[in-house]
Amino acid sequence: MKYYITTPLYYVNAAPHIGHTYTTLAADTIKRFRRMQGFEVALTTGTDEHGQKVERSALAAGKSPENFATLISNEFRSQWDTLGIQYDHYIRTTDPRHHETVRWLFERCRANGYVYKGTYTGQYCVFDELYVNDAKPGDNCPDCGRPTETVTEENYFFKLSAFADRLLKHYEDNPDFIAPESRRNEVISFVKGGLQDLSISRTTLKWGVPLEGKHVAYVWFDALIGYISAVKDTNLWPADLHLIGKEILRFHAVFWPAFLMAGDVALPKRIFAHGWLLFENDKMSKSRGNIVRAEPIRQVMGLEALRYFLFREVVFGQDGSFSFDALVTRYNSELANGLGNLASRTLTMIRQYRDGAIPNPAGAVQTLAASARNAIDLATRAFDGFEFSHGLEAIWSLLSDVDKFIVEQAPWKLAKSAEPGAAQQLDNALYASAETLRIAVVLLHPVLPESTANIWAQLGMPESLEGFEIAKLAWGQLMPEQKIGMIAPVFPRIEAKSAIDRMRTLEEEETARQAKLLGKPAAVKEPAAEGTMLPPSPKIDIDDFVKVDLRVGQVLSAERVKGADKLLHLKVDIGEPEPRTIVAGIAAVYDPEKMVGRKVVIVANLHPRKLRGIESNGMIVAASLEGGKPILAAFLEDVPVGSRLK
Repeated sequence: MKYYITTPLYYVNAAPHIGHTYTTLAADTIKRFRRMQGFEVALTTGTDEHGQKVERSALAAGKSPENFATLISNEFRSQWDTLGIQYDHYIRTTDPRHHETVRWLFERCRANGYVYKGTYTGQYCVFDELYVNDAKPGDNCPDCGRPTETVTEENYFFKLSAFADRLLKHYEDNPDFIAPESRRNEVISFVKGGLQDLSISRTTLKWGVPLEGKHVAYVWFDALIGYISAVKDTNLWPADLHLIGKEILRFHAVFWPAFLMAGDVALPKRIFAHGWLLFENDKMSKSRGNIVRAEPIRQVMGLEALRYFLFREVVFGQDGSFSFDALVTRYNSELANGLGNLASRTLTMIRQYRDGAIPNPAGAVQTLAASARNAIDLATRAFDGFEFSHGLEAIWSLLSDVDKFIVEQAPWKLAKSAEPGAAQQLDNALYASAETLRIAVVLLHPVLPESTANIWAQLGMPESLEGFEIAKLAWGQLMPEQKIGMIAPVFPRIEAKSAIDRMRTLEEEETARQAKLLGKPAAVKEPAAEGTMLPPSPKIDIDDFVKVDLRVGQVLSAERVKGADKLLHLKVDIGEPEPRTIVAGIAAVYDPEKMVGRKVVIVANLHPRKLRGIESNGMIVAASLEGGKPILAAFLEDVPVGSRLK
């Protein structure tokens, strides 16, 4: 059974950062899990190298577009190799094979009557490589807020307007085609709002796939076809999963299936759009100077620390927050003190008390066996649905159970006891602990491939962990009398301050290196001046606004979140039977004791999100200018708790 998964083809106007890494690590994790399910898995990644933005970036760097694209594409490929990404196909949109595939699909669409020649005069966003049909000269892009440019040129147009009904029917017939559900609803709403024909060629641009005469392919028609070009001579298409960030959902879930329908080409089976990674609750951006890169983290903490943090801390599909403090805290508490400590003390006791041989138990320890069976069920179902944080939570619940079991059994006391049955009880305890460790290692392998392989070898397991079929995982498969391997620490504890300082230093060095690579001056992180206006947000319909449930709440308690300078942990009464727990990034401005009794406005119908291990059920509303301090929304008159803002 084949399973074909793709990451986006990353745009080469910027070097790789943690956002690219997040998507690619997720794809790698899914690949490893699907392989353990018995699938023959192929993973494609690569780079999108055409378009006006790349042409301008190359000019600014003093390079030809070809040389600039090659330089940055090599940077991505080197990054994935360093991070151990198991990709099978790497496609560049400058590859001649890809050019052939683009022209092939273009001709199929034209032959079927869905491409025509016309002239476009209107606004174009260079940053998003997006035609903004409803904008006027001087308007900003509705997606990114940047100024648009007026263009007039002859184009080939694609009859996107002809596909609204077919797309909506496909979404209805295939409810899993777009995930998560919130993204699916967003796309359906967009298509129901009406589709306009789309320009799929440029004549004022030379850096693109040549189509006919002076026409080159529009970058989004070009790039999407790379998923097919990469596996052109195989039987892998259609893709089983396109894994993308939510900002490019429209291109993948509307334009791409329409192009394929027009060319009579099979559609991908699923598109999953995950959320953004925020840095300490702020969106990462070049202008804020808060972009994080993976390499400094790998050098200081190791790759497995980053892999674990991203999939444990963030609910996959939703936005999540990254900070160095949270990374180190979770590493020490859950990897060093949790999994690493369990492996070390279990194997050390087997070495010390049973000469390094797995003891022979007299029957199963039913409590742990039941916990293990439950963890296997919960984790495999969660990973199958890309609910990584829930799966890891189930595994750590199992680790907690075995920790308690070891404390209750006290093998160090049993080893010294002369009581009848003590020796067999010790055998039972050591076997149950080692078997629980083995099961946890199998379940964790897709997320932590290196460290789990290390522990697997220390357990003395003869077969390959990578080839283990997860459906066959069960209690009691650890063979008695098996000799364990050499014991070595897996997750040594890390001193937080020195590690964070070192990562910040390396981050500055990596930022400067990438800036030099791109031909730019090294970015200096400077907060925006107080009073700087943010660009206007895209307009929304009244139907979108009324979905937001704004309520008046009263703060009952407030305290700082340990290890987070900006976060307060609040209990807020909004007239419900129980107060809401809300984590808010206002600690730098508001003292906790001054928050108690204060009335605030909260967004009451947001999905819960975990911040520093605390589940936040809502968001406090505050106002600020770019770079300014948040100021809480308040009232001049007394307003009852629970009142809805309209």
